[in-house]
Amino acid sequence: MSQANLIKLECSECHRINYYSQKNKKTNKDRLELKKYCRWCKKHTLHKETK
Repeated sequence: MSQANLIKLECSECHRINYYSQKNKKTNKDRLELKKYCRWCKKHTLHKETK
């Protein structure tokens, strides 16, 4: 993955970084929020983009 487009997704409940993804920062200015599976919480939670 390219470092320029790399983002981290953090669990909103346990605050652990579980996923790395890419996005086009020119077209998507706002922060990404996805429901993903957290293996520490053992359920689907909201994951938010971090810096």
